[in-house]
Amino acid sequence: MASSQRTVDYLLEQAQGAGAVSARKMFGEYAVYCGGVVVGLLCDDTLYLKDTAAGRQCLGRAVEGAPYPGARPHLVVGAPYWEDPESFARLIRSTVRALPAARAAKPGPVAKPAVAGKTGKPAPRAKAAARVTRTKVRPPR
Repeated sequence: MASSQRTVDYLLEQAQGAGAVSARKMFGEYAVYCGGVVVGLLCDDTLYLKDTAAGRQCLGRAVEGAPYPGARPHLVVGAPYWEDPESFARLIRSTVRALPAARAAKPGPVAKPAVAGKTGKPAPRAKAAARVTRTKVRPPR
């Protein structure tokens, strides 16, 4: 069962005090961002926050769970915890501070032209059409 848009809107409204919090739909569920950093996943109307020592300290008694099969354990933050916007924003802020900053996209490698031999000249381009060689067929005697 996918998360509802209503749940996403409510979660974002409650987390406004944490800063620039947003959600992006991914694979039928949502990734939750704060300041450009993914802090958790919203799956089946349950928030799975990335596991950090700061997050555990804010939650007190933390429950672990996986948002999907094969995922690393996350901290499960149930809907009742969302009811207090100040505590919820503090939890998200502390999690963001404990995570590495978002990395800027690196430019890809630049293709270099092929060099033929020691001359330093570019290699000749292959002809688009292969040369067809014709052989003479002799009629039988």
